[in-house]
Formats: sequence, structure tokens, C-alpha cells
Amino acid sequence: MGQILTLELSEKVFAAIQLQAQTIGISPERLAANLLERHSTQVFKLFLDEVEKNAARARFEHHFGTLKIDDDMSLDNESIDADLVREYGSTHEE
Repeated sequence: MGQILTLELSEKVFAAIQLQAQTIGISPERLAANLLERHSTQVFKLFLDEVEKNAARARFEHHFGTLKIDDDMSLDNESIDADLVREYGSTHEE
């Protein structure tokens, strides 16, 4: 069962709806309801997409945490570069 909603439209908007409704052979009320339903479906889909996106982000962020490294390790660029050069140059046959 549908619900009744009373709207106040400008003369210009009502005239456009009335003309279009006559052209396709339905009442202005039915055309307005169809337009509103179509528009709200698109809005709700965008809203649901955003809700789904936020839920996915929350699931992803659930995996965030901290890393505790017991070894004394340097994380500056020069040390990292030196480690990479050493590894790339190694044959790993030791």
C-alpha cells in the first residue's frame, strides 16, 4: 500500500510535469511519484554505497595495529639502502 504525500510545487515545475504527463498519457500525480521514486532510488543507492564503503573500511582498519621489534634496527634511508645493496649483491649461496 502506498502513502499519500502532499507537495507544493512552483507553477513552472507543475506545468512541466503536467505537460510531460499528458504527453505520455498518465496523471501528473503518477508522473511526479515516478520521478520521486526514481530519484530516491538513486540517492538511496549512493547512500548505501557509502555505508558499504564505510563498513569495508572499518573491517580493513580492524587489522591495524602496532609492530614491536625487539632487535635494535635502524630505519633511516641510508641503512635501508645499504641493506638493499648488500642483499642484491649477495648470491645467497652461503
